[in-house]
Amino acid sequence: MAKITDRYETVFIVTVENGEEFTASVVEKFKTLIGENSVMGEVEEWGKRRLAYPINDLVEGYYVLIPFECKPDFPAELDRVYKITDGVMRSLIVCRDDVQPAAPKAEPKEQGGEQDAQ
Repeated sequence: MAKITDRYETVFIVTVENGEEFTASVVEKFKTLIGENSVMGEVEEWGKRRLAYPINDLVEGYYVLIPFECKPDFPAELDRVYKITDGVMRSLIVCRDDVQPAAPKAEPKEQGGEQDAQ
């Protein structure tokens, strides 16, 4: 049976140079877009943070993480909207179905401490 939906996560960074109101409107726009086209998980707004490196001479951005479950064609549309939206500095969409559970650690083999002498 074919999968109908997949699990994804998206992280995007919004510029903070245009003020808190602008940042909040961009975040709300993507919450609405993702909510209308998928089943959205808990939105984690990480808030204003220093960037690892300057992007367009900016050193701070507003980070948001949104997990969601949708049909496989929606992430391409979401990526397209990220690219044409003013204020989005960077974005990333990751399919979470590829994640394999961590393999259990193998217990160390016991060394034969006492061997019978032959």
